[in-house]
Amino acid sequence: MDHVQSLVARHFGVISGELHVGGIPVSVLAREHGTPLFVYDAQVLDRQYALLRDTYPKEFAISYSVKANPCPAIVRHFVNLGLGLEIASGGEFHQALRAGCQPERVLFAGPGKTEAELEFVLGRGIGEIHVESLLEASRVGAICEKLGVRARVALRVNPGTDVQGGAMRMGGKPAPFGVDEERLDTVLDPLVSNSHIEFQGIHIFTGTQILDDAVLVAQYRRGIEIARRVADRIHRPLRTVDFGGGLGIPYFPSEAPLSMPRLADSLRSLAADVREDARFQGTQLLIEPGRYLVGEAGIYITRVNDIKEPRGKTFFIVDGGMNHHLAASGNLGQVIKRNFPVAVVNRLDAPVVATVDVVGPLCTPLDVIARDVALPKAQVGDLFGIFQSGAYARTASPLGFLSQPTPAEIIVRDGAATLARRRGTYDDALRDVP
Repeated sequence: MDHVQSLVARHFGVISGELHVGGIPVSVLAREHGTPLFVYDAQVLDRQYALLRDTYPKEFAISYSVKANPCPAIVRHFVNLGLGLEIASGGEFHQALRAGCQPERVLFAGPGKTEAELEFVLGRGIGEIHVESLLEASRVGAICEKLGVRARVALRVNPGTDVQGGAMRMGGKPAPFGVDEERLDTVLDPLVSNSHIEFQGIHIFTGTQILDDAVLVAQYRRGIEIARRVADRIHRPLRTVDFGGGLGIPYFPSEAPLSMPRLADSLRSLAADVREDARFQGTQLLIEPGRYLVGEAGIYITRVNDIKEPRGKTFFIVDGGMNHHLAASGNLGQVIKRNFPVAVVNRLDAPVVATVDVVGPLCTPLDVIARDVALPKAQVGDLFGIFQSGAYARTASPLGFLSQPTPAEIIVRDGAATLARRRGTYDDALRDVP
């Protein structure tokens, strides 16, 4: 079974060769909401969260990482399920409040927080700020003095030991993230002694898109070692130990999904070790998944607008491209382009007959959505879908490029499709022009 067939079998449905999302044919969604558009299945969100909750012991709290997909309907969905939120900007804090999340259930991470952002979140009672330098800590303290509040603060640590893994490594080397482990003691002392700061614990996040459970657990165990050192230094248990996100989903044929049963076994052992250690009495362990919760729930739907065969090469030209889905074009961190799982979603039962390039409408050779991909014979008007599009797709793309309208977002729940974000108009590009 290929990747698309596996995803469809696990999460979606097919009737008469047409993809159904939450029981709704994609042709109906495209007709009612236009193309291109992003479609998210709420049932997939629920299944991914349930699997994660069953895998992680009760000692672990789960917060949704808003940067993976800040669609308001998705953020609100996770808040309603009882998750906290992890943000990386003042704008995401505003999103969190609009979604109904209580400020004390929000964590703020990121290496470049501005004074305006810090004042905004501190004035509204944010749950925890993950500071990444002594300068940032002093800024937090000064703002707290001005506002007459105390800040709950954790320290992000860049581990020195190599426990790396995943597609994007964020620690264990010179990096803008956090404080180097070897400088930990010199940073802890002024941080803990700041009267405007309530020191909570540490944040360790060294890599993302991890598909090897052993790598993930090794990072957690390294975080526990550092937490023990910090607890010894401050002579009390930590209140929080945040392991970040990092859980990956398979995008390409060579990749296999995380083994959740093996991960669950390892986590039970880790939790038992923590339970028996007085340095973790009352400590809240935490993860901040984003991609794992939303990635497989989303599909980007475009319409075939033209079919060309210049010099013996077949091109499907579709009405959406890299401006909406930079990751699928290979221009978001790929050294060598690899195709996301894609299909002509109204012809899933048709035989593969050709190898084609699928390109978007933009006036640049970079706008290639799929290269040398085997697909059935298509016609103008057919629907082309990119799976695994729930995370870092619309939100990580240059939506303003060539002033194309932004795509709509639809969430399907209980057999009903709801507009989560309207399609952009040409006037939107001029909204901020004085």
